[in-house]
This record gives sequence, structure tokens and C-alpha cells, in this order.
Amino acid sequence: MSDFDEFERQLSENKQGDSLNGHERDKENRHRRRSPSRSRSRERKRRSRERRSRERRSHSKDRRHRRSNQTPNQPQENVSRSPHREKKKKIKKYWDVPPPGFEHITPMQYKAMQAAGQIPATALLPTMTPDGLAVTPTPVPVVGSQMTRQARRLYVGNIPFGITEESMMDFFNAQMRLGGLTQAPGNPVLAVQINQDKNFAFLEFRSVDETTQAMAFDGIIFQAQSLKIRRPHDYQPLPGLSENPSVYVPGVVSTVVPDSIHKLFIGGLPNYLSDDQVKELLTSFGPLKAFNLVKDSATGLSKGYAFCEYVDVNVNDQAIAGLNGMQLADKKLLVQRASVGAKNATMMSINETPVTLQVPGMMTNPMVQMGGTPTEVLCLMNMVAPEELLDDEEYEEIVEDVKEECSKYGQVKSIEIPRPVDGLEVPGTGKIFVEFTSVFDSQKAMQGLTGRKFANRVVVTKYCDPDAYHRRDFW
Repeated sequence: MSDFDEFERQLSENKQGDSLNGHERDKENRHRRRSPSRSRSRERKRRSRERRSRERRSHSKDRRHRRSNQTPNQPQENVSRSPHREKKKKIKKYWDVPPPGFEHITPMQYKAMQAAGQIPATALLPTMTPDGLAVTPTPVPVVGSQMTRQARRLYVGNIPFGITEESMMDFFNAQMRLGGLTQAPGNPVLAVQINQDKNFAFLEFRSVDETTQAMAFDGIIFQAQSLKIRRPHDYQPLPGLSENPSVYVPGVVSTVVPDSIHKLFIGGLPNYLSDDQVKELLTSFGPLKAFNLVKDSATGLSKGYAFCEYVDVNVNDQAIAGLNGMQLADKKLLVQRASVGAKNATMMSINETPVTLQVPGMMTNPMVQMGGTPTEVLCLMNMVAPEELLDDEEYEEIVEDVKEECSKYGQVKSIEIPRPVDGLEVPGTGKIFVEFTSVFDSQKAMQGLTGRKFANRVVVTKYCDPDAYHRRDFW
């Protein structure tokens, strides 16, 4: 190759290199021209975002400020919110849900009652069923703390001889369930301790409240014995809890007569009268809620006076009018309200016709049978109960039986036995009125019928005013 050709080749290569370098410089220059534009765009976007953020913060601050300055009576502004931002109030399914039967108390009250032993401590271990439901097992009562032990124990006196702890526990558990006094499934009586030598026992309950309710069984009959139920001597009442039962068990006559305006005092009783004989006298006016014949602790003999309270407090005045001033053997009864200031409330009953009682084995004198001013109308009490007069056939049998027996003492002119009527208060229900043709026959009937048994009840008699009888005024 000649020198000329070599020169042209180098010149051609230089031109190509210059061309490539020019392209690269043009590309770089174009890039440099575009770069400031992109930087300015990014700067504008950043400033726009910061401005929107500041506006949102300012708007939120203003909204909070308006809410804080708004008065309670001022209606709130309707602030439009997106549906997805509204939060629904979550319903509590497990917290503060009261146990069954305790819906009326707050959780704090429930905890306080449980701590005091009024509610038995329980082991609650919920399990899950295949359906995903939580099932809590039956509460298992646990013996309470030593602090509440004396509040959960009861003394039971006059227990039947030879009774076992198991039979006494079964008896009280059954009575608690029948009376609806249990708080939870299971047996409320946890333990029984019997002292056979001194004829008493102690019952231990699972809760304080059930112990208090069991006090209502004071005087209940168990194997022909009237049980005496008391608090232990070392009993200390728990603050805020009632010491007396809130229920009355029908048919149970308590041996404790609480102080109230309905408490009656019965004095002048012969000291040889037993509890049952005095109760028969008092129940001729209505069923008893509580009765206590006061006795000497050393000899066990009656001191000659008693206290009682009727289930129906409305019969108090009738009992006072019928019993006060009644002659029993060589004594005269004094019956009045035991509450202070109520002594003279019924002293007018002294002039009422007294009731005559003749108890088998009791000495009487001729004045007892006189029963006040004799009339030809004799009132027989404590012979029938109102429910025994509902059936027509049974009612006719009672009328015939009374008429036949009374005819043995003289000619019977008429007989009235008031019957109960639904929704009405019938005067004299439970009494029997017999009208004889003469006062002499009525006197003989009183002497022959007083103190006799009719349907296993002791007959109580008194004379009745003939005019009131004919007006059917049987009060």
C-alpha cells in the first residue's frame, strides 16, 4: 500500500471517530437539557404532597377544636364520613355477663357476695363442643373460708334419739330443695356433726345465704320431734347480710317469736300445760307462724306464759278478744300484744265472751263450763278447716255428724256452718254454730263437747249472741 492510500485510510477513520464523538456529545447535551426539567417536576410533586399533608392536619385540628368548644346541648355537625371508616360498637359476649340467676346484681356486688361466702366458690372450666360453643360445667360447691365457717353453721336441738348423720343430712337437703331455698345444683348441707349424749347436732352449709334461709325450718317436725334451730354461740354476723330468713315455710311453727307489733303475750297459763296443749288452744283462731312456751331451764317446767305470732296477722284481735280473761282451772288468761305501748290496744276485749277450753288431763272447775253468759246458741271452734267444707258430700257428712252428736244433749233447732266462697271473705268460716231450743240444752252441750276430739282436734266452745246469729253475723 502506498503512502497516499495509508493517508486516506487514516483520514477516513478520523472522520468516523469524529462522527461517533459528535453523536455522543449530542446525546449528552440532550440529556443535560432534559435533566433540569425532570428535577423541577419532582420538586413540584414533593411540594404538592407537603401542601396537601399540611392542609389535612390543619383540617383535622380545626375539627377537633370545634368539637371541644361545642356545648352539650348543641347539635353536632353532620360530618360526612366514608362508610368504610365508621366503626360499629363491639358487643361484649364474655365480659361482665352475669351468671344465671344473678342478672339483677353488678359484677362488683357478685364478687363481694362470693368473697363473703354468700355465693359458693365454684370451679368453672369451660370446654369447647364440636360446634365451637363454650360449655361451662355444673358449679361444684367448695367449702368456704374459715372466716365464714361459723356463719355457715347451725345448731339443731331436740333431735330424735339414735338419729344418724346421714339421715339428718338427707332430711335437710330434701327440705331445702322442696322449699326452693337452694342456690345451685347439688346438696346445700356439706357436713353434719351429732352429739348423741347431749341430743344436738351441727349442720354446715356451703353458703351463708343458704344457712340463713335454713333458719326458716326452726320448729319443723322430724321423726315426731320438733327441731330447735339456732345460730352457734360463736356466730358473728357478716356486715351487709341479713340474719333472718326471708321466707316462711308453710306448716312449720318456729320456736322463736321475733319482736314485732304482731307478737302476742299469753300469760296465766297453768304450768302443767304442755306445748301441744297450749298450741291447740291458740290454733283455734288460725295457724301459728311462731310459738314459744317459756320454761325453767333447770326443771324444764312451764313458767306459765308464752309468746306467739299468727300466720294471718288479722286474727290477732280475734284471738285477744276470745282468749283474754278466759278462766283456766284456778287461773285467768291475760292475752295482749307483746310490743311496748300496745298493752291497752285490746283491753276492751275483757268484756267479750270468753272461750272455754277443756284439755284432757287438766283439772277444771264448774266456772270453766259456764263460759260467760249462757245462750241457746253454741259456737264450736277448731273442728273443721275451710278446705274440708268445699266438697258437697263431705260438707253434708259434717252437718249430719254434728247434728247427731248435739242432739244427745237436747233438741237442735238449726245448724249453720259457713262455707268458703272463691273471691269472697265469708264470716265465720271454720266455725260451727248450733242453735238449741233452750239455754239449758246449750249448757249441757257445752259441758259435754268442750275438750273432746273431732277429726283429731280439740273442740273449743263459746256462747254466741242469738241476735247476731239470726242476722248471720258470724264474726
